[in-house]
Formats: sequence, C-alpha cells, structure tokens
Amino acid sequence: MSSSIKGIAFMCLGVLCLALGDAISKWLGAVHSPLQIIFFRTLVSLPLIMLLAHFGGGLRLLGTRRPGVHLVRGLIYAGCMGCFILGLTLMPLAEGTAIAFAAPLFVTLLSVPLLGEKVSLPVLGASLLGFAGVLVVVRPGSDGISLGALAMLGAAVFYALMMITARRYGGREQLWAMVFYMNLVPFILAALCLPLVWTTPEPWHWPAFLVSGVFGVGATACITQAFRYAPAAIAAPFDYTAMVWAVLLGWIFWGEIPDIWVLLGGTMIIGSGLLIAYQEGRTSLKRRPTA
Repeated sequence: MSSSIKGIAFMCLGVLCLALGDAISKWLGAVHSPLQIIFFRTLVSLPLIMLLAHFGGGLRLLGTRRPGVHLVRGLIYAGCMGCFILGLTLMPLAEGTAIAFAAPLFVTLLSVPLLGEKVSLPVLGASLLGFAGVLVVVRPGSDGISLGALAMLGAAVFYALMMITARRYGGREQLWAMVFYMNLVPFILAALCLPLVWTTPEPWHWPAFLVSGVFGVGATACITQAFRYAPAAIAAPFDYTAMVWAVLLGWIFWGEIPDIWVLLGGTMIIGSGLLIAYQEGRTSLKRRPTA
C-alpha cells in the first residue's frame, strides 16, 4: 500500500470518528447541557492525549513556554465546542455539518487582518462562492437566521481563529502540547460551571460520554497520521466525506432527510473550500469545526 493511500485511509477513518462523535454529542445534547458534554469529552480526552504523547516521545512534549497562547486557544476552543454542540441540538446533522464547512472561508477572510496575508482574486472568488453557499443553506427569511444556524456559524468562526493561531504558533510548539492545553482550558471552565448545569446521566449515557471522548482523540490521531503519510493536497479533500456520514447518520437515527437547498448549498461550500485549498496550498490547517 502506497504512502498516499495510507494517508487517505487514515483521513477517512479520522473523519468517520469525527462524524460518530458529533452524532453522539447531538444525541446527548437532547438531555444534557453543552457544558456537561464538554466536561466529559475533555475528561476522557486529556488522559488519552497524555498517553499518546508518552508513546510519541514522552510527556516532555507537553512542555511549553507560551502559556498565554494556550490559554487563548483553549478559550477559543471552548467557544467552538459550545457553539457546535448547541447547533447540533437545534438543527439536522447534515445541515449543521454543511454550515460548519464554512470554516476555511473564515480562515481566509480573517487571515487578512490577523496575519497580514493577501487574498488573490481566485481565492476571493472562491470565498464569495462559499458565502453564497452558506446563504443557500441558512436561507435567512423575514424572521432572520435561526439560533442553530447562528451557533454553527459561530463555531466556524471560532474554529477559524483556532487554525489561524495554529498557523502562527504551530511551528514553535509541540503538536501534543497544543492539543493538550486546548482541551485542558475548556475542561477547567466546564468543571467550574458544572454544578449550575448538572443533569444526572442515565445509565446508558455514561458509555456514550466515554465513547464520544475516545472518538475525539481517535480523530485527532488519525488525521495527524494522515498528514504524515500523504501530502496535504491529497489528504485534506477527504475531510468532506463527513458530509456523507452526516447525511447517513442523520437519516438512520433521526429520520433527517436534507432538502435540495442543503445539498446545493453544501456542495457550494465544499467546492469553495476545495478551491481555496488548491489555490493556497495550506490545506493541512483548514479543517472544519467539530464537537
């Protein structure tokens, strides 16, 4: 098996883990607060991240000289997860996933004021296509945009900020340190707020919390491996297989069937992301948000 095929396989497996974790979070979100879901997901994720760091070179990989950067990234990630889980509970899985795919659009737009980058005309055109796709999916009417759509757009913006900070500091910080502190901050915040939102889980909710956290770390590990085996331009487009899983899982578990506007807008957003990735060649940092 060639290196590129291995990279694609890891990418598809990682995306499947993300989709399954999102579906579990949507199911749990019908009963539990997003803060409680964040608490248990990060509670499971942190020991697993430490274990992966240990076998990947030792816990020294978690050391850092930029605690302030990690604090800011952790706060951004907390906002991203909170918005994403809230959005999942308020709208169909496929529709929410399609809006979340707008993250590369926001990465491109925010890179101009925050990183001083220039946007070429093809990238600007692709961004306008993505924005039009978002409008097609959201379809704002006389009542404005729904709370679920606003939450998903907020998640996409937060995730874009995470990717921009990763672009700026990723070359100076260890990967597992960035992942560890990114999860540690929302864990602490959720733990402090937990008494205010606590709902005692049913017996069958406990394994769901556990599996959701495992899927989150598994997705991170698989996607990291994907970019080690295959060039970003080859591996990254397979992130969009998540739309297939979102449609299938939404249909199987909730009877959700996306209408033609969601499919059309999602196609426009995905096309925009692929065009931006092709033009800029920085696809490894342009991922979508996820719970």
